[in-house]
Amino acid sequence: MTTKRDYYEVLNVARDAGAEQIKRAYRKLAMKYHPDRNPGDAEAERRFKEATEAYDVLSDGQRRQLYDRYGHEGLRGTSGYDYAHMDVGDIFSMFGDIFGDVFGERGRGRGRRGPHRGPSLQTEIEITLEQVLTGTEKEIEYNRKQTCQTCQGSGAKPGSVPQTCATCNGRGQVAQSGFGGMFRMVTTCPDCAGSGQMVTDRCRDCRGNGRVPQKRRVSVRIPPGIEDGQSIRVGGEGEAGIGGGPNGDLYVIVRIAPHRLFEREGEHLILQMPISFTQAALGAEVKVPTIDGQEHTLTIPPGTQHGDHSRQRGLGLPDLRTGQRGDMAVIFTIEIPRKLTSRQKALLEEFAQTESHHRSVMPHTKGFFERIREYLTGPPAGSNDDRRGEQS
Repeated sequence: MTTKRDYYEVLNVARDAGAEQIKRAYRKLAMKYHPDRNPGDAEAERRFKEATEAYDVLSDGQRRQLYDRYGHEGLRGTSGYDYAHMDVGDIFSMFGDIFGDVFGERGRGRGRRGPHRGPSLQTEIEITLEQVLTGTEKEIEYNRKQTCQTCQGSGAKPGSVPQTCATCNGRGQVAQSGFGGMFRMVTTCPDCAGSGQMVTDRCRDCRGNGRVPQKRRVSVRIPPGIEDGQSIRVGGEGEAGIGGGPNGDLYVIVRIAPHRLFEREGEHLILQMPISFTQAALGAEVKVPTIDGQEHTLTIPPGTQHGDHSRQRGLGLPDLRTGQRGDMAVIFTIEIPRKLTSRQKALLEEFAQTESHHRSVMPHTKGFFERIREYLTGPPAGSNDDRRGEQS
C-alpha cells in the first residue's frame, strides 16, 4: 500500500494552523484538482481525494489530536470514510457547505436531489502471520448511519409528509440579482438546502435527518496469503443512501501483526537462527520452527559463515492468487560466548596457534592481513607491482 503523505503537507499548512486556514487550504486544493476541471486525469482525482481525507482528519479536533501525537498510526483501528473509493459527487454532498455552487449540481451538497448511494466506510483489523497462512474469518464492529425505520428515511414524523419548499417552489435553487441587475446568480436554496422539500413535522427518532447511528457487526473472510495494507470490500455495508438510495460499501484494511520469530517478504519467510561457532565450523543438525507450528530438521554445513543462509522450499506463506507456498530462508547468526571455562579457553588458545601457521584454516582472514601489510609496507620485492614501479 502506498505510504500516506503528512496531512499538513498535503494541505500545505503549518501544524498550528487554525480551522479557517485549514478550510481555505482544502477548498483551494479541491477546486484545483476537481475532476470536472481535470477530465480524465486520474492523478488529479487522487490528489482531490487525498486533500479531502486530510481535511476530514484535521478539521476534527479529536482525530487531529490523535494524528498530531501519533501520526497515521494514531488513526489505525478507527473507522472513517473511504475517500479513495468514494464517488466525487458524494464527497461534495458531504462538504457542500464549503463549496457552495462553485461546481454547479455536483457542488451543492445536499442540493443533489433524488436517491443517491451512501458513502463508503473504512476500518482496520489485525491478524497474525499464522492466520495469513491458513486464512481466517473475523467479526468486526463499527458504527454507521442507517436509514431510520420510523420514517423510512424521509425525516418526517409518521403520518406526515414533507412539504414543497415555499422559497424555491421545489426547485432547490433560488436566483439572486446583483449590482443593480447586471448579473443573475443561481444559488442553493437556503431554507431546504437544495432538496426542494421542507420537513415541518420532524421524525422524533432521527430528528429529521432520515438516518440514525447504528452499531453494526459483520463477519469478514480473510483469504490466505493476504498482504499487509490490502483491503477487503464488503458490499452494501457502508452508510445508508439518501432518498432511498443504496448503501455504500465497507472496506476493511488488513494489518499483519509483527511476529516473534519470522519476518515476511511477500510469500517468503525469514528466520534468524543463532548457532555456536563450533556448529558453524564443524557442521551440525538443528531443529528449526516453521510457521505451521512444526519442527524442521536442518543441516548446517561445515565452515558456515555468519550471515550464510539455507533456503527451505515450500515452508513460506501461500501466494494470494495461486495458493502456492513460498520458501523459508534460515539466516545463520554466529554467537560468540561471553564467558569461557578454563578448559574452553585452553582449547581455543591451542586452536589459535594453528591459525597463524596454516593458511588453509582461515584463508580469507590470512589474505586480508596480507593485503593490509602490503598496503602499509609496499609490495614484496620482485612482485609484479614492484616491477611496474621500477619501469615507471
